Amino acid sequence: MTPPRSSHARAAALMLASTLTFGLMAIFIRLASADMPTWEIAFFRVAFGFLILLTVLIWPLRTQPRPVHAFLASVRTRQLPRYLLRGAIGVAAMFCGFWAIAHLPLAQAIALNYSSPIFVTIAAILMLGERVRARRWAAVIVGFIGVLVIVRPYSQAFSVQSLVAVAAAVLSALVAVQIKQLSAIDKADTIVFWTYALWVPMTLLPTLFVWKTPQGIDWLWLVMAGLMGTAGQLLWTRALKLGEVSALTPISFTQLPVVTLAGWLLFDEIVDTPTMLGAGIILASTFYIARRESLLAKQAASQAVSKGNPPLI
Repeated sequence: MTPPRSSHARAAALMLASTLTFGLMAIFIRLASADMPTWEIAFFRVAFGFLILLTVLIWPLRTQPRPVHAFLASVRTRQLPRYLLRGAIGVAAMFCGFWAIAHLPLAQAIALNYSSPIFVTIAAILMLGERVRARRWAAVIVGFIGVLVIVRPYSQAFSVQSLVAVAAAVLSALVAVQIKQLSAIDKADTIVFWTYALWVPMTLLPTLFVWKTPQGIDWLWLVMAGLMGTAGQLLWTRALKLGEVSALTPISFTQLPVVTLAGWLLFDEIVDTPTMLGAGIILASTFYIARRESLLAKQAASQAVSKGNPPLI
């Protein structure tokens, strides 16, 4: 059944809100990076986010006789070793992404971050054994060309810093595949809870070696980065529940002009032609991959229903 038009409009509004919120998170991370170490920014990001998440998960259970026990039962898992691996890779992806935001022009860091779906396709083939046909392979190759256009390893404009942003995209792709594996057994709330519960100590440990007590306005940047990041994830999740990935993906691309404008107004950054060209190639490739994923998911669900089986996705 096709969702009502009102659901499409609400999903679009939620995705736009999520996109703008993530853009604000990147801006606050960049502002905090002027004085604070990257590891410490990552720690405060997940610490404040974890507090918000606990409130969101526990609040609906407050009317039950033993809300804490009900909460613990709702997040119980038998996959803790997998969560440890997923948490470690996720922390590495977060550090690389935050470091790139701090040391690269915002537009370049965000554009390279959008290449993650390209690497997700490759990781799904290697780790999940998924079959990818010629058209999606072509989209992956085109997207990778867009990455090369931005990074420019063939010219004097090449910088090692850009490879950190690419590493963040690759690591994020591995995390996405691991989430798909975990979701075969655990619920979404369980996955999110254990992710944050492990991220807090994993980011705290390296932070202790570079600790710098925040001063004045730094507290505002750190708190806002945590709030915006968690709010963006919650809005994004709810948007995908209501709408289709292929329809919502183009809306998420509005983050790029937002951070580009912020980079120009706040940090005197000017986006060069190769970055704009490469970003366009990456966004087009990402949109096509998202559209193909949506179509294949619909086909799989349709086949399952026609055989009398519930859809598996």
